[in-house]
Amino acid sequence: MDFSLSPELQALKEKTRAFIREQIVPLEGDKRQTRHGPTDAFRRELNALAAREGLLTPHVSPEFGGLGLTHVGKAIVFEEAGYSLLGPLAMNISAPDEGNMHLLEAVASAEQKERWLRPLTAGEIRSCFCMTEPPPGAGSDPAALNTRAVKDGNHYVINGTKWFTTGADGAGFAIIMATGEEGGSTMFLADMNTPGIEVIRTMDSLDQGFPGGHGVVRFTDVRVPATDILGEPGKGFRYAQVRLAPARLTHCMRWLGAARRAHEIASEYARGREAFGRKLVEHEGVGFMLADNEMDIRSSRLTIWHTAWLLDQGERGGTESSMAKVLCSEAIYRVADRCVQVLGGQGVTGETLVERIFREVRGFRIYDGPSEVHRWSLAQRIARQGANW
Repeated sequence: MDFSLSPELQALKEKTRAFIREQIVPLEGDKRQTRHGPTDAFRRELNALAAREGLLTPHVSPEFGGLGLTHVGKAIVFEEAGYSLLGPLAMNISAPDEGNMHLLEAVASAEQKERWLRPLTAGEIRSCFCMTEPPPGAGSDPAALNTRAVKDGNHYVINGTKWFTTGADGAGFAIIMATGEEGGSTMFLADMNTPGIEVIRTMDSLDQGFPGGHGVVRFTDVRVPATDILGEPGKGFRYAQVRLAPARLTHCMRWLGAARRAHEIASEYARGREAFGRKLVEHEGVGFMLADNEMDIRSSRLTIWHTAWLLDQGERGGTESSMAKVLCSEAIYRVADRCVQVLGGQGVTGETLVERIFREVRGFRIYDGPSEVHRWSLAQRIARQGANW
């Protein structure tokens, strides 16, 4: 693996860094940020800034207005975008839209791409991915899927309830996972104003960076034409892996940028603040925490780059992305936690961005598969195959 960056990618990295620091960071105090994410008007303004710089939706193919970044390219650019909690939103590379775009490019028909993917990449609409369900439905175990899709002529009728549906409130369309008579699961595309789709409520949560929050969505006799099936019936779980492996990794990329930001804030504070006659950083208890931060950031970046490189070689990368998700989510959380500690009283207030970053990254150890589920999956593979290096 070659760790050097091409001149083009180096230039894009520097361009993204300058855009985030000069145009997005100054907007972080904008009041159009609610408990359930930035308002749509604010999002559109941010998107316009990125579009003006040629940085809107860079991961999609040029056919749909992007730069067609490789996975390694995304690792570089997404980390820079993540330096600001508003950066991924501004560049239209935040979850769940980024993962949905990847899935649509890989699986959707030409007509579906024109209807849903093109306006999504332009920032004209948002999307949501409806998979997780209240008990006893699917959570970490997708095989427990309860939402049903019954064929009725040229349509399917969908009934069920989803929750933790990020971005549901205000989304233009949904990708819905349901089980049907064919067995397995099927993905459906549906506009959110389709009769029978109802966002019951938006759930309060630690994080507040996702537009539309995390919704509870009810499907009551929702009629979806068979032409709006995403891919083929019964292959929903297979397509979910097409989405999830890269999406786990792009989460790592974005949150690594936020971890870097928290580390910079804590480091500058420790270099300037004095206690007991010395700068904080000169006390081993503080200095060692900052040193551990740098090691966690470095190891996370190398893990991300390696997995991205494998995906660019055409590998499925399921095991590697699973490992990366655990390694990075836990390392990034440790970085944020140490930064809170270094800042002392300021770390638990809104005096700096660190408290907000700490809240935002905590959920990363749960969504896209809790650490425990990924460890269990890896252990199952070891039980079947033994150690494999």
